[in-house]
Amino acid sequence: MSEAVEVEQIIETKPRKMALPTSLDKDAIREAYEDVRSNLTDNEWAVFKFDGLKIVCSDKGIGFDEFCAQFHDNERAFGYIRIQMGDEMSKRSKFMFVTWIGPEVGVMQRAKMSTDKSIIKDVINNFAVELQVESSNDL
Repeated sequence: MSEAVEVEQIIETKPRKMALPTSLDKDAIREAYEDVRSNLTDNEWAVFKFDGLKIVCSDKGIGFDEFCAQFHDNERAFGYIRIQMGDEMSKRSKFMFVTWIGPEVGVMQRAKMSTDKSIIKDVINNFAVELQVESSNDL
């Protein structure tokens, strides 16, 4: 006769971190976007950063150097800038959308940028050039 042996299997489960969806401050982002696009305002650029899980307009301003100074090594951000092209007789505005992933940003946050970018591009959708920048030297 053989004895039946019951085996109890214990499975340890670790709590999993679920990625929460990113949201937008759509009104503020749309207002900044339209402000940069308008020829009636002085603002040439707007920068959008993460406030927790929400993308917000963090700053607006004038000048390319000031725009570049908004991006830091330990953060993710988006930028939208108006650039004047042409000569004195024929000036026209072109727009650039920048995705910034600083060199100190972790792997998971880097990976999340593709979905976060698609969310903000629902509002910011008119630009001639799109860049993904990971170093201040690239700006």
